[in-house]
Amino acid sequence: MSADKKRFRVFIDGREGTTGLQIEDRLKQRPDVELLDIDPDKRKDLAERRRLLNAADVAFLCLPDKAAVEAAELMENQDTILIDASTAHRTSPGWAYGFAELSPAHRQAIAASKRIANPGCHASGVIAAAYPLVQAGVLPKDYPLSAHSITGYSGGGKKMIAQYEAADRDAALDSPRQYGLGLNHKHLPEIQAQLGLATPPVFNPIVCDFYAGMAVSLPLVASHLKGHPSRKQLEEIYTAHYQGAAFLRVEPAPQDGFLPANLLTGTNRMGIYVLGNDELMTVVCVFDNLGKGASGAAVQNMNIALGLPEDHYLQ
Repeated sequence: MSADKKRFRVFIDGREGTTGLQIEDRLKQRPDVELLDIDPDKRKDLAERRRLLNAADVAFLCLPDKAAVEAAELMENQDTILIDASTAHRTSPGWAYGFAELSPAHRQAIAASKRIANPGCHASGVIAAAYPLVQAGVLPKDYPLSAHSITGYSGGGKKMIAQYEAADRDAALDSPRQYGLGLNHKHLPEIQAQLGLATPPVFNPIVCDFYAGMAVSLPLVASHLKGHPSRKQLEEIYTAHYQGAAFLRVEPAPQDGFLPANLLTGTNRMGIYVLGNDELMTVVCVFDNLGKGASGAAVQNMNIALGLPEDHYLQ
């Protein structure tokens, strides 16, 4: 039976979390997917989770890091495709990094692998902006990279969502809030590994009072880049690198002078903007932290690993 006619059994381990619920929402209407249910009373039952993980064609791990490692150790079925949405395996040997658009090698690894690590949301923006420049030889690996990321509060999971949506919430939530103040954000190892940087970037994440959406900004100084490229030349590098990508596209600067972080909420798309002038530039990646930053990317990786079109039931 061809891949596009088969019905795939899918188990979401930890589907009661934000990412798990979003993956379920993307899959439950698909006629080619059978979602394997676990009795709510057995969500932490090791034997039942083992059974369902190994009965699935595809299993998603939407768990804390330690629990994701433990779940991976339950796998006995060598044919089950395991897609981990946690941080646990993003730099682990034997796990494909699930960002197909980065290179043909990334796409081939996802297609061939039974172990796929879904990228982090912030990391997706930083890597999407920096990877083409590193590959083109424009961004030196010892460049003192920095990045700023504005995200909706859904990225903080159920607890943070409840805080923001409470009727008697703290007034501090009315303002954008910087976090990761110790500069040791959990996405830094995968960013450094994928880009081959000498040191991790200085990374400044900011959570704001809107549900979903993300804008990741990479400031660049042309005279510190190899060849002193102009803004137009950088645009051309991105356009060439992501040519043919189903979900990534280089976009013109907004005519009204504003770039909303929630512009692509509800989609799996990412817009890449090269803003500024020929000396001072900012590359901004706009996408949905729950879409291309999490569950949308996970379903895209599932499609690729199953031999389906990557935009199968995705927009």
